[in-house]
Amino acid sequence: MCHRRRLLSIYFQIIGLNNKGFKGCCHGRNLVKFIQYLWRKYVVKILYYDCFSGISGDMNLGAMIDLGVPQGLLVGELKKLKINAYEIAVYRDRRRGIEGIKVDVSVPSRSAGHGHHDAERRAFKDIVGLINESGLSDAVKKKSLEIFTIIAEAEAKVHGHPFDDVHFHEIGAIDSIVDIVGAAVCLNYLKADRILSSPVQVGGGFVKCNHGIFPVPAPATAEILKGIPMKSGSVPFETTTPTGAAILAATVNFFTENIHFIPEKIGYGLGQRDTEIPNVLRVFLGQMDEAAFDEDVETQEACLVECNIDDMNPELYGSVLDALFEKGAYDAFLTPVIMKKSRPAVTVSILCDAEHLKGIEEILWLQTTTLGLRASRVMKKMLRRDVTVRTTKYGDISVKNAYFRGRKIKSKPEYEDCKKLAGEKGVSVKEIYDSLSSEDE
Repeated sequence: MCHRRRLLSIYFQIIGLNNKGFKGCCHGRNLVKFIQYLWRKYVVKILYYDCFSGISGDMNLGAMIDLGVPQGLLVGELKKLKINAYEIAVYRDRRRGIEGIKVDVSVPSRSAGHGHHDAERRAFKDIVGLINESGLSDAVKKKSLEIFTIIAEAEAKVHGHPFDDVHFHEIGAIDSIVDIVGAAVCLNYLKADRILSSPVQVGGGFVKCNHGIFPVPAPATAEILKGIPMKSGSVPFETTTPTGAAILAATVNFFTENIHFIPEKIGYGLGQRDTEIPNVLRVFLGQMDEAAFDEDVETQEACLVECNIDDMNPELYGSVLDALFEKGAYDAFLTPVIMKKSRPAVTVSILCDAEHLKGIEEILWLQTTTLGLRASRVMKKMLRRDVTVRTTKYGDISVKNAYFRGRKIKSKPEYEDCKKLAGEKGVSVKEIYDSLSSEDE
């Protein structure tokens, strides 16, 4: 409601009316059009995956239907695929008192005693043909193939096969095809402007795969989740499948535990188990201001580690900073401070991701005199950047450009390039910088 009130206020300011004077006014149609325009322009539709109990293909379909995707539309779109007979059962059920939608895909051959690994196998090129020859929309085909490609690449990497030679034990099964194409159909129907997700809970213990018993996450799942924040150990079994992981990898814009939007609908997709932690995928559909989410601003969670040092030889700080960067620090810097008893000191600050936190702490314990650290989670925001090459009379120089709301707002030459050219040409670094400015003129 706060968005609507703000847009109304803008409109009234423009036409010079207040809320009381508007009633019965002839501006009604203009108001409707104006509000619709502003709503489309400034309000972003958000889909947020809360994967506190993992994600699988069937859990995702259940959550999508619970959010409002018509069951008839989903079934009708899936019929456009030329695959063998299967049945979809959609029904309401509960997990630990939470009601949601359970989706079961059954294949007749399995009821006759065939296991999952005996289901019809397909090579990746067969799946590409199956989707491209269907009557699905181009958008659904594209997203479906993106998800399948992610799984194919993971399978090829894990098993050491060339990409084109991969034959699937899992995604070639009919229910997996239904899960993946169904996910693309549902996302196309919801048409979210941004898709976000929490870190992904993968579970624990061991899982039986076609090639043996492996620790959770399964090899393909682990490969797909590279670069994606994940958690483990909430339950002693697998909670995230390769299909679920690939859906996130192909669709999510960024991963965060901080929810800065207004939820409007919540869908619950139920898993197979009824455990102490509900085996449920929760998905939010909501809205946020466009200003709060800009494609040119990347948001990333990080850890800030700091310590105050007042008794270390200052010659050592250089080697400490070098070691911190080698351990994976995003940034490391020194700040002069005055501590208790008016002691001059230095605050060593390091930004890193959670994966490298232990290594960063180890450097501080072993290579500095500190006896204590403090660590906290922070949110990093970075402008979208690219690097272009500028040609000057002295040679080529790399220039870093930064963008905000679709516009380049600042540029900066790479110092090391300028320093190298200055040494080669026998001029000062300032002259190299000036040559760039003269080129602009």
